Amino acid sequence: MADLEKQVVPHDEEVKQDANLVDFDGPNDTENPFNWPTWKKGRQLVLMAFNTFITPLASSMFTPGVSDVMREFNVTSSMLGSFVVSVYILGYCFGPFLIAPLSEIYGRVALYHSCNLLFLIFTIACALAQTMPQLIVFRLLAGMAGVCPLTIGSGTVADMVPKEKRAGIMAIWAMGPILGPVVGPVAGGFLAEAEGWRWVFWVIAIVTGVMMILTIIWYRESYGPVVLERKAARLRKSTGNPDLRSIHDKGKLDPKLFFSALARPLKLLFGSPIVFLVALFAATTYGYLYLMFTTITSIFEEKYGFSHGVAGLAYLGFGIGSMLGLVVTGAVANRIATNHIQRGCFTPESRLLPMMVGCWFMPVGLFWYGWSAQAGTHWIVPILGTGVFAVGLMTVFMCASTYLVDSYLRYAASVTAANTALRSLVGALLPLAGPSMYAALGLGWGNSLLAFIALAMCAVPFLFWRYGARIRTHPRFQVNL
Repeated sequence: MADLEKQVVPHDEEVKQDANLVDFDGPNDTENPFNWPTWKKGRQLVLMAFNTFITPLASSMFTPGVSDVMREFNVTSSMLGSFVVSVYILGYCFGPFLIAPLSEIYGRVALYHSCNLLFLIFTIACALAQTMPQLIVFRLLAGMAGVCPLTIGSGTVADMVPKEKRAGIMAIWAMGPILGPVVGPVAGGFLAEAEGWRWVFWVIAIVTGVMMILTIIWYRESYGPVVLERKAARLRKSTGNPDLRSIHDKGKLDPKLFFSALARPLKLLFGSPIVFLVALFAATTYGYLYLMFTTITSIFEEKYGFSHGVAGLAYLGFGIGSMLGLVVTGAVANRIATNHIQRGCFTPESRLLPMMVGCWFMPVGLFWYGWSAQAGTHWIVPILGTGVFAVGLMTVFMCASTYLVDSYLRYAASVTAANTALRSLVGALLPLAGPSMYAALGLGWGNSLLAFIALAMCAVPFLFWRYGARIRTHPRFQVNL
């Protein structure tokens, strides 16, 4: 009875309370990012894709120059040579846990600008590094700042794009995390050979500076709760009514609420079987990608006699396969979403259908690449194998991202942070085992081991296609966010 009495609110008080809540002015309010003009959304999304391309580019563009760095700093450990590349991805593990929750408190744009500035500073520091420890530390810090667009990019898409079009736009955003590391070694190989490894960082810094100027001019806040908070602040000033507040307002941000927000990605990662297993599948694919990145240059130099610069062209298989996977998966996923929405049966699990087909390309590509390189066939054959692998990689990457975002839409940045952090941890550590694994097992059985693990992971989309909705709604797996 007492509980019922607490819920009773006098009619006049209810009207007064509702009158002080600030929301968008109907479904066609132009302040709502969903209703922005196409040119405004397009400008933001193109800049975001550019932003998301540059920082992953920096993760691998340096790879062909590692041998020059080792000679300059008198380093002989191959593991340390791999680590100076993968430590950047290790930075991706830590950054998201701070960036994502802060973006859900202060908005996306403030985080984009702050992290871009820090990324520029640490990239310049890498170019000026005088010892291997300095370079490793600056690479780590650059990775922590550079992960920002990867962490909140999917949230920015979810802020502006309706679900029936979201997969296609996600495909554009996903170009950065995949194509950046692919294009990097191609450009970095020739640049490091012609001008030295330090110029790789100078070029990245110059491009970052240009991108920063463009984003400062044209980025606009897209996170709905922050847009409404700013609207409420304007109305309080113009009307003189201090009681006006956003419908998302939770009162003063106390330390408990702040630290709860910071813990949200971890809660999602370890509290939801969906987030953990889907992120683990994406992490496995990403780890394979970077393991191959850190070994493919030496394989093609030693086995096929490629020069430093030409060895970078071996990464084109990844690039072409990624583009093919991106275009096909984006088109198919959008068509499935539109069809399911029209039929009234759309659920987040609708995003898994392309993955249920595309994931099989990964183990096929790994077997193909490993055994053809082991046999010393024509160089185009293992490169074609990496292309087949990349088709599967892009399908898994895109479908995992859209499935997690649609499952936890309001906390899209936090769930993407959980996904990014686990993916990056595996991407940073797995390459360290690459040289010793291939030395012990050879290219054929080494890649076969990876393929067998990938085969087991292919069960993930089928598992959640059948049981995902039940798991998401089961009280046992509800995450207190």
